[in-house]
Amino acid sequence: MPRKVYSDQFKRDAVAMDESDPHLSLKATAEDLGIYRTTLRT
Repeated sequence: MPRKVYSDQFKRDAVAMDESDPHLSLKATAEDLGIYRTTLRT
């Protein structure tokens, strides 16, 4: 299965969302975005 390609804007928004709340876990951020937690780590 080919990897999903995310837009640069989506990536910026995901990083901003993760950094905006230090109490929010990486797992919770990923769930809010509808992606796998490991996707945020790459």
